[in-house]
Amino acid sequence: MIRFFAATVATVAALTINVGGASAAGMIDFTGTAGGSYLGGGASPIPRTTVMYAGNYAPGTIVVNTAERRLYLVLANGQALRYGIGVGRDGFRWSGVHRISAKKEWPDWTPPSQMLARRPDLPRHMKGGIENPLGARAMYLGSTLYRIHGSNEPETIGQAVSSGCFRMTNDDVTDLYGRVSVGTTVVVLNR
Repeated sequence: MIRFFAATVATVAALTINVGGASAAGMIDFTGTAGGSYLGGGASPIPRTTVMYAGNYAPGTIVVNTAERRLYLVLANGQALRYGIGVGRDGFRWSGVHRISAKKEWPDWTPPSQMLARRPDLPRHMKGGIENPLGARAMYLGSTLYRIHGSNEPETIGQAVSSGCFRMTNDDVTDLYGRVSVGTTVVVLNR
C-alpha cells in the first residue's frame, strides 16, 4: 500500500504547473518528467521562457520573428513569452499583419493546390490526430493559407522547413492556444 501511494505521489508530481510561463490561470506543462510529450512530438529543442521585450506592441499581440525563429506573446510590463518555432524555407517566408481568424483543436488538413502541385504524393485530405502535420492545435491567420500550428516533429523547431506556416511543438502550440483568442493580432517580421 505504501509503495502504491508513493508511486501515485510521484506520478502526480510529474504533472507540474509551468511556473516559467504560467498565466494567471496556471497552464499545465505537458512535457512530463522524461522530456516526452503527452500530446505527441516530444519536447521543444528551444524551451519557452519569459523574457524582457522592448517592442511597441500591446499585451496579447503575437509577434513572429522569422529571422530569430521565435514567436513572442507580448505580456504586460515589458515582457513576452518566447517560443521556438519552425518557419518557411527560402522562398516561402513572408511578413505582414493579420488576426487569428479561427482556432481548431486536432484540425483536419487539406493541402492547398500549390502544395499538391509541388508534392503530388501528399494525401488530398487528412483527419485530425497525432499523425496529422498540423498537430494538436492550429490558429488560422486571416484569409491566408498560413497557420500557427503544432507539429509531431520537434527536430524542425528552429529550422526553416515549412511552406510558410509557423510550426511549434504540440505542447507549445497548446500553451499558446489557451492564451489567445480569435481576433488576436499577429505581426510577422521577416528580417
